[in-house]
Amino acid sequence: MSLNRSLIFELLQIALAVCLASIGLKAFLLPNGFLDGGVTGIAILVSELFQVELSYTLPIITIPFFVIGWFTVARKILIKSIFSVLLLAVVIHFENFQSITDDKLIISIFGGLFLGAGIGLAIKNGSVLDGSEIFGIYINEKWGLSIGRVILVFNIVLFGITAFLLSVEVALYSILTYIVTAKAIDYTIEGFEDHVGLMIVTEHPADLRKAFTEKLGIGMTVNKGTKGVGSRGEKDDVEIIHSVINRIDIRRLQRLIDNLDLNAFVIEFDVNNVRGGILRKYLSRDQTKKSN
Repeated sequence: MSLNRSLIFELLQIALAVCLASIGLKAFLLPNGFLDGGVTGIAILVSELFQVELSYTLPIITIPFFVIGWFTVARKILIKSIFSVLLLAVVIHFENFQSITDDKLIISIFGGLFLGAGIGLAIKNGSVLDGSEIFGIYINEKWGLSIGRVILVFNIVLFGITAFLLSVEVALYSILTYIVTAKAIDYTIEGFEDHVGLMIVTEHPADLRKAFTEKLGIGMTVNKGTKGVGSRGEKDDVEIIHSVINRIDIRRLQRLIDNLDLNAFVIEFDVNNVRGGILRKYLSRDQTKKSN
């Protein structure tokens, strides 16, 4: 029962993702001849060149990528992706949005925002609206190239063809649309809160642990290092503190470490996703209630 409920919830979110993507396409990009990256961009380019409805070109051009997906991704993801693309094609066909503006900068930004939010929400629910991700996975498995690099090269070729066949201006605005779309996808998948991972080696680990929990309200993991070697010589039985903190708190944490140990060894690194543990989330509803 819970599995069916979860699947229904996923499908409802995919439907919302399709609506967002279709608004970006029909209300902004298509009426003004702008492209996005990936397979969607190819479908729009073909539609512009041959005056064919995007609702027809999008599923047809996506077919080869779904064939690749049969050998590279899970069947559940592939089935939901086929459903998503077909639903997007249907919605685009029957949607009748009028162009909201003729300002090219606004078109690029907001078209990319809506399209990126839709693609990101679909990915978050185990589906894709653009087959270039599947192509990237295939190339990564076959030749070891990173997915991001494959998609980047894919889009460089696409925008180069756009500049040659349509115009340099359209290609440049389409690149802007692609950049906005990519950022919107990241924010939709990862959220607007940014977290930083920390690895800290200090001569005052007990004081630092106490300060972390009492002054910052965050948890940590303490690992035991057998030896530390540095400019001050060797030290046995080193404690290594690992933690994750919201970027909003990072300056406060740096001051706290400096007050306890100016010579502490600290590594900061970006964190894509965090689950569980003690972590302050400023943008959650619960945290907002507590702060009030």
